[in-house]
Amino acid sequence: MNLKALLVVGAAAAALVLPAVPAAAEPGDTVTTTLTQAIADLPVAAESRDGYERDKFRHWVDADRDGCNTRTEVLLEEATLPPTVGPRCSISGGVWHSYYDDTDQTAARALDIDHMVPLAESWDSGASAWSPAERQAYANDLEDSRALVAVTARENRSKADQDPAEWLPSDGGAVCRYVTEWTAVKTRWALTADPAEVDALERLAGDCPNAEITVVLAR
Repeated sequence: MNLKALLVVGAAAAALVLPAVPAAAEPGDTVTTTLTQAIADLPVAAESRDGYERDKFRHWVDADRDGCNTRTEVLLEEATLPPTVGPRCSISGGVWHSYYDDTDQTAARALDIDHMVPLAESWDSGASAWSPAERQAYANDLEDSRALVAVTARENRSKADQDPAEWLPSDGGAVCRYVTEWTAVKTRWALTADPAEVDALERLAGDCPNAEITVVLAR
């Protein structure tokens, strides 16, 4: 291979390598990285559940005061067939796809809104030091579509507060998406990961495309 060809190949390979999240990045900055780099950039720390109470994360608020709370906003956003919206943002009809178990649902009541990184897990990973306003913003994060997801109640309750070292979606085809979205949310909110969690993310990511991840930093 001649020098020109080597330079072209080298440039193409370099284009696939995205930088780590800059140390000086601030809330509101948009950062682009890859799945493997984002996992490598997660701060590693032991977790602590001390002091956790779910009520410390005020959720399902109506932040924009349009009559629809966060739960309903997610249902409206993720419907594959839009429901009818009635008085006080009541909804009827509609179809949703629960990607954790690859099933369609025609009843909103059959769905839970899952915090991709559960509230208890976020507490363990740094949210215990946040203000009440920050925890409310996290619990109602509509700015990043990966933060909250409509899934079947059975999947959400099976997951509970477990991380990817302990629980994965029942549909094997959903695992790469799940790992990518988990990592994106942890990156967005500058949450830590414990050693077992990092090991699991690295192992799982090894079987996934090294997808590009773009997040707007919340913290």
